Amino acid sequence: MSHPTVDRARRRVFEEHAPADRELLEALAALPSAKVAELLALANEVREATCGSGAHVEVLYNAKKGGCSEDCHFCSQSARFATDVEPQQLSSIEGFLEGARDAHRRGASEFCMVVAVRGPSRSLLERVARATRLIKEELPLRVAVSLGILREEQMPTLVEAGVDKVNHNLETSRRYFPSVCTTHTFDERWETCRRVKRYGLELCCGGIIGMGETREDRVDFLVSLAELEPEEVPVNFLNPRPGTPFQDRSLVDPVEALRFVAMARLAMPHALIRFAGGREITLRGLQDLGMLSGASGLVLGNYLTTEGRGDEEDFGMLARVGFEVMA
Repeated sequence: MSHPTVDRARRRVFEEHAPADRELLEALAALPSAKVAELLALANEVREATCGSGAHVEVLYNAKKGGCSEDCHFCSQSARFATDVEPQQLSSIEGFLEGARDAHRRGASEFCMVVAVRGPSRSLLERVARATRLIKEELPLRVAVSLGILREEQMPTLVEAGVDKVNHNLETSRRYFPSVCTTHTFDERWETCRRVKRYGLELCCGGIIGMGETREDRVDFLVSLAELEPEEVPVNFLNPRPGTPFQDRSLVDPVEALRFVAMARLAMPHALIRFAGGREITLRGLQDLGMLSGASGLVLGNYLTTEGRGDEEDFGMLARVGFEVMA
């Protein structure tokens, strides 16, 4: 017989047609490890019912490496930490275009331009907007941007350029956020996410698991994400970077990593749950199972400052577990 908590989650999603609420998420977070397989199977059923068998594949483009003013403790691009990342200037327009062409050649349907800054200057925003227009004219790609904290007056520029989606992660729970970053606040991130939604752009909002947060933090984090109703939720697992304050953190347990993905699916049944950075070192040989735990997409290797695995392995995995890559 299945576990009563899993049965309750099944009724909640399939009979009541409602996402998992805080009470249910707390119960799922406390589910015995031996019963997590039942949770993963349920999350996969929900994914099949709400999202089908399509897998959404994305490529990230690091448009300005390093030199960031912020002190996000997981990030080797911060200028405040002695890491091996050599700062580079903002990419040229041609650099953006070549990055997009490469993403298209690799089989991605989405291209995300990432800039390591607190927030975009006027000139940076204008360059990204121009690059977006040219990419949309030339290639059949959805274009996403990750530009840090966005102000109200900056939003129309992104809309007019044809940006499809904005990534801005909450990273973790409101309570734990000050242990992750001190140079800006959870509320500043929250307001950026709300602006994205108000201006009709798709919101990509997730975070990182394994930074020292508690089980309760993970539940709080999911509740906050569900309130924002993002179209996409990227799930990263901490890959401790040398020179950062989190360099000595242990990797998150694979069972707990998969539990979180499944809980995210039940909390946001219709969202694109995308496997992102750290999956290779966290899940290792369990990545196939990961894609059958509620995920509906992934980021191909090269996560800004870490490489990941080869594209052929990821596409092979998707085919092996029954996904069809979306064009």
